[in-house]
Amino acid sequence: MPSVMAIAAHPDDIEFLMSGTMMLLAEAGYELHYMNLSSGDCGSTQHDNETVKQMRRQEAIDAASLIGAHYHESICDDLLIFYDEEPLRKLSAVVRTVAPTIILTHSASDYMEDHMNTCRLAVTAAFSRCMPNFQTAPETAAIDQPVTVYHAQPYSHFDPLGEFVQPSYYVNVAGVQDKKREMLSCHRSQKQWLDESQGLDSYLITMQELDAQLGTHSSVFTHAEGWRRHLHLGFCGADDDPLRDTLGDMIHKA
Repeated sequence: MPSVMAIAAHPDDIEFLMSGTMMLLAEAGYELHYMNLSSGDCGSTQHDNETVKQMRRQEAIDAASLIGAHYHESICDDLLIFYDEEPLRKLSAVVRTVAPTIILTHSASDYMEDHMNTCRLAVTAAFSRCMPNFQTAPETAAIDQPVTVYHAQPYSHFDPLGEFVQPSYYVNVAGVQDKKREMLSCHRSQKQWLDESQGLDSYLITMQELDAQLGTHSSVFTHAEGWRRHLHLGFCGADDDPLRDTLGDMIHKA
């Protein structure tokens, strides 16, 4: 069975940026894997770190279960996702164990470092999957299997310099908006935090507005998630494009 692994920074990033595409892949027969590198421990002004970790872990487990995704434990904390040896060895072990056909991860350029460092770690974990001399933690056998990496839109669709990021593909997520909203609703702790820290009037409305903005930009769909395919070298064949091949008329090339 083909599989897709979403690797994001924080609990709720997958819901905002990737979950609609995951649902469509599940409908096409893909096994789903869900991993946030950070515990989300700083996402509160009302609770201490350990309390927030436990709250957000359960929220993420609940969200993943709604779409039948395998949940993988976090390996870092907020603002401490660094491109470093320890998280790379840990993430690489998970990637080798899952052996995904597709990896979905953040944009290489995004509004905060946790997102960008998660992207770098995901890309290197995918690249090193077939290198037996790179030891993972725990030690996991290398896999000789291609993987295609796709980058989501940056949060807000703009890079840190305020430039719009043009996706290569638009995926039609209009039909799964209710399920995306249900998944995001699992992250109950984040309503107050996002309202205070980022001025988001309602994180549920914000998610739908972001999808609607990209849908309008596509000129084809009402709601869309956007993707860019990572260069194939070291990952897969030059013509491998399983997202495009699988989703058919649910995906539109820009």
